[in-house]
Amino acid sequence: MPALRTKLIWGNVIASQLAIGLFVLLLNWLAPELYHKVAPELLAACFLLSGGLAWLLSRWLTRGLSTSLKALEVGLLNIKDNDFSVNIPVSGDSQLKALASLFNESAAVLRRERQYIYQRELLLDKVIQSSPNVMVLLDDRQRIIYANDAARHLFAKGARIEGSMLDELLDGVSEELAGAVNNPKGGLFTLASVEEGGEDETWHLSRGRFLLNGQYHHLILLKQMTRELNRQEVAVWKKVIRIISHELNNSVAPIASMVNSGRKLTEPLDDPKLKLIFDTIEDRTSHLSQFIFNYARFAKLPLPKKSEVDWHKLVAQLAEHFSFSLVGELPQGCGYFDLIQLEQVLLNLLKNAHESGSPAEAISLSVRAQRLSDGSDGVSIEICDGGSGMSPEVLTQALLPFYSTKQSGTGLGLPLCREIIEAHDGRISLHNRELKGLTVRIWLPDDAAQPMEQASA
Repeated sequence: MPALRTKLIWGNVIASQLAIGLFVLLLNWLAPELYHKVAPELLAACFLLSGGLAWLLSRWLTRGLSTSLKALEVGLLNIKDNDFSVNIPVSGDSQLKALASLFNESAAVLRRERQYIYQRELLLDKVIQSSPNVMVLLDDRQRIIYANDAARHLFAKGARIEGSMLDELLDGVSEELAGAVNNPKGGLFTLASVEEGGEDETWHLSRGRFLLNGQYHHLILLKQMTRELNRQEVAVWKKVIRIISHELNNSVAPIASMVNSGRKLTEPLDDPKLKLIFDTIEDRTSHLSQFIFNYARFAKLPLPKKSEVDWHKLVAQLAEHFSFSLVGELPQGCGYFDLIQLEQVLLNLLKNAHESGSPAEAISLSVRAQRLSDGSDGVSIEICDGGSGMSPEVLTQALLPFYSTKQSGTGLGLPLCREIIEAHDGRISLHNRELKGLTVRIWLPDDAAQPMEQASA
């Protein structure tokens, strides 16, 4: 910018000298007598005086231009360095003021746009980091350049994995997971549960390749499908139950009515055999109606109405119905769940424990805080017995509707427990104990802070 000001000053000086020179030429042409009377020394002094005055006047007039141009240069250099916080002073003539104002307005727009983009990036990163889906971004050399929290927990137990090579990362995981990630087609695959006694997990893997900044990148997405598949399976069972219940109700009601009419018509005969027949039919229709009612209750389970519940109060209520020993200390805080539904689950499990052939003193219940491998905090409830346990075949089917090993069982007890727990966003699993007996483990998310958040909202 100083060079521009120098050029302007010397341009004005030269222009003044040219003007004096033209004046001298015109004087020589129009009035030669007067020209020859003027001394050459006087003409030289005029040249020097006009040049000096032109230089001083130009320097004084361009002092504001130099300051404004210097400020504009500094502002543009800051913008080049991605610093949009600078503002230049609005001074000088009207054109310089307009230029400075335009620069400040442009810088303000850039600041707002940058802040907006920054906030959007933070929001997007928060969404990605909070997603339960595993996301891993690789460059074309298979180096991990981005991963969310779910990916860190799945591949490295929460440790940072950015910067690692994919092959090195897969050396520390199970063969099933490594094989699925290396499969270019993706699709469904099964992993053994990382939680003790948990059921096998079904995952879906998809891959994508795209061009970013002139380089190819690879995106790997893994989604946990176990709960979704379980929900779809239960939804199919519920639909079947509703259809069967409807058809059976349409048949049971007329049969009960006909039995009642037949009983009245045959009362004068006083035939014991007919009475026995009608009693048997009535008993079976009543049993069938109760059977339908139980299945309909499973198909129409209401959503849980969560509230704060004191663990000591819940355990005391359970002890009024079944005997068990309490292992460990109960959590100090309150739980947050549907008391009626969870109590129904625990009573059903304690009832099964007592019916398993286990001694009463071998039946225990424990409640403790537990953090899962994905970082989720919650409460683990365990009911253990000393019965005969379950065979591997029974373990895989015990939570399915209609499946029962009891002669008079409906096959709805454990499926109903599973439905209630999963409606609370929890998990339930069964596994045999090392020596003898069965352990049922329930995990419920820690939602103790939720009521306060809702109240503040």
